[in-house]
Amino acid sequence: MILISACLVGHRVRYDGGVKTNELMLKYNERGRFLAVCPECFAMLPIPRPPMELQHTTGAKVLAGKGRALDKTGKDTTEYLIAGAQKVLKIAEAYHVRVAILKESSPSCGTHLVHTGDFDGKKMKGMGVCAALLEQHGIKCYSEKDMTVGRLESLIAEDKLHDRQ
Repeated sequence: MILISACLVGHRVRYDGGVKTNELMLKYNERGRFLAVCPECFAMLPIPRPPMELQHTTGAKVLAGKGRALDKTGKDTTEYLIAGAQKVLKIAEAYHVRVAILKESSPSCGTHLVHTGDFDGKKMKGMGVCAALLEQHGIKCYSEKDMTVGRLESLIAEDKLHDRQ
């Protein structure tokens, strides 16, 4: 199985109750190769909820206890992000996941960029908490923006080959 952010395949799990459906991911989701997850929902955060951002830090630093996340009201949401990431990791391990396609810029799922923490739309290099935890455990994380038909076909073919072994 390939792990995928649930919002990319039409699940209404985003902080605002919306989706970020990616047509390519949605098309390939019909083939049954994706396992949809939302770390923030697994952390029992409500929908809708205030937006959250890592505070001038990265997911790896949050996991190391050297950073935190806040929502727009000022509530510390660090432990929620860590708990959700840990649940996703357990699921990934149970299904022998080797690859994840995650929502870019999310405080949980960002793979290349996360918001800066000022709630001003600006972004910085870094991974979200869940993406960082998955990578630390050998699961290769991609953004939906990294995906082309060719790359996705290749990942699915590798996943099928791995299943047969």
